[in-house]
Amino acid sequence: MIVLAIDPGSKKSGIALVSSDEGILRHTTVSVEILAEVCRDFCQGASVDEIIIGGSTGSKKIRQLVQEVLQRQVQVVDESHTTELARQRYFVDNPPQGWRRLLPRGLLYPPVPFDDYAAVVMAEAFIERQQGGMTS
Repeated sequence: MIVLAIDPGSKKSGIALVSSDEGILRHTTVSVEILAEVCRDFCQGASVDEIIIGGSTGSKKIRQLVQEVLQRQVQVVDESHTTELARQRYFVDNPPQGWRRLLPRGLLYPPVPFDDYAAVVMAEAFIERQQGGMTS
């Protein structure tokens, strides 16, 4: 199963393409102005089974935009706790360097936007639910 996940925002959004077999295929954070184009780019050449979007404030407008551009239904999912999970995931992929590595990870905040990691954790949770709690 391949899922395109979107963590919507008012100015920027995170996008991730995640496979149940191969893990994270692509992820990035982009401005809302180019979100639809990037979604289209992510879907080209991939057999996307589901497109999901977090149900936060402002998601309705972005969901409609993505549906129009991709001509596909977009499923709204709960994105509770994705920010804290995304922050943890960011530091797994990008371990702190220098003196920051001495601080507890719970005190660290990524130095760059990490909305794409929120999309990653949403996609992974969605895939896990679809597969009945089994992980690949």
